[in-house]
Amino acid sequence: MMDRRTVMKGAGAAALTTAMSAKSYAQIKGANDRVRVAVVGVNGRGQAHMAAFAKVPNTVITHFVDCESAVLAKRADEFAARGNPKVKQVRDYRRLLGNKAVDVVTVATPDFSHVKISTDAMDAGHHVYCEKPVGIAPAEGEAMIAVQKRTGRQLQIGNQQRSSPETRQLLELVKAGELGHVYEAQTWYANARRPIGHGQQVPPPATLDWDLWQGPRPRAPYRSNLVPYNWHWVWQYGTGEICNNGMHEIDVARWLMGLTYPKQVEARGSRQFFNDDDWEMYDTMDLTLAYEGDRKITWEGQSGNGIARYGRGRGVLLLGTKGSAVVDRNGFELYDLQGKLLRAVKSVEESETTGTVGIGKLDVYHAQNMVDVIRGQAAALNSPIAEGNISTNLCHLGNMAYRAKAALTIDPATGRTDNAEAMRYWSVDYQPGWELKA
Repeated sequence: MMDRRTVMKGAGAAALTTAMSAKSYAQIKGANDRVRVAVVGVNGRGQAHMAAFAKVPNTVITHFVDCESAVLAKRADEFAARGNPKVKQVRDYRRLLGNKAVDVVTVATPDFSHVKISTDAMDAGHHVYCEKPVGIAPAEGEAMIAVQKRTGRQLQIGNQQRSSPETRQLLELVKAGELGHVYEAQTWYANARRPIGHGQQVPPPATLDWDLWQGPRPRAPYRSNLVPYNWHWVWQYGTGEICNNGMHEIDVARWLMGLTYPKQVEARGSRQFFNDDDWEMYDTMDLTLAYEGDRKITWEGQSGNGIARYGRGRGVLLLGTKGSAVVDRNGFELYDLQGKLLRAVKSVEESETTGTVGIGKLDVYHAQNMVDVIRGQAAALNSPIAEGNISTNLCHLGNMAYRAKAALTIDPATGRTDNAEAMRYWSVDYQPGWELKA
């Protein structure tokens, strides 16, 4: 059900006639033809996108898009210096839409513009690889699902650990009963972030299109400490550490346990480190997702204390009636009930864990999976929107519980709560002219 603040347009049957399945795409385009990719947002996570798709056989990156001209030119020069084909530079993603020389649009912009850019791209006929989180409110995920269904485009969400061969191997072991009944998953993220100080309302840099950077968000003055990264910790633009990083491990935990929505969400957040700056959110959070059958997933988020658990800054501990497993982006370990190590599986190539770019081999696997599906050479995406949306919403529900200062009772069928204060955050307002089309 779409929220009133998400504009409903163009869901007619005529649009379905333009949709193209992976099979028909492969037949028309030819499985050996190059897949052409445009990367939108190249200052942070977009660097991982360009590195990954550049390594997928018979795939070429043709465009870089960013509203910061200095960053755009820098990334294009760096990319060419590594021996890649020269890319076209575009500042406004809307100028790219409908370009028949682009098959896939990847979205690595700030969270608040993920859904707008992705839905616009799908409506224009492009397949989309979109970074997590799906959006900044659950209603945005509903819009994303509606547009994907209507257009028939392939939409991969950037939960790249779902393409990890090692994590997928662990999934099969869990299904085979290696751990017995898995009743709990403990997940965590730890980093030693620094304060962001007090920003000043000053004119934006001449190289930055501030209006375009804000995209669908209601307009606000430029502040000197928001761009390129600290917007994460401001409610106007960000979604907090839980959506920024917690989503990865929460997604892996519920995937391995075969879970969707819980019956209760409780989040205890606090500010332990950043009390004299513009950081608006918690820097420390304990989240509990309680499921039927006395099963649960927990997340411990430490933005200011980088203490590792099991030698890992981030990861998942599965607790079962026959044993336990610890898994992260670079492999897993199995233990018996006495804590004795039974098996250790390491990835051949490591992926970054707590850095802001997160680059690594998992990105290549994830990009390859998407290209294979587009060509009709793989049956399904490893992280389709339906799955990415549930995991995103678990994180949104954590933020909603924190902001409402209440434990939330959840309808496991819909993910919604009956808490009126929390439901205020189910959707967001948009800058006029930037509303979502579903």
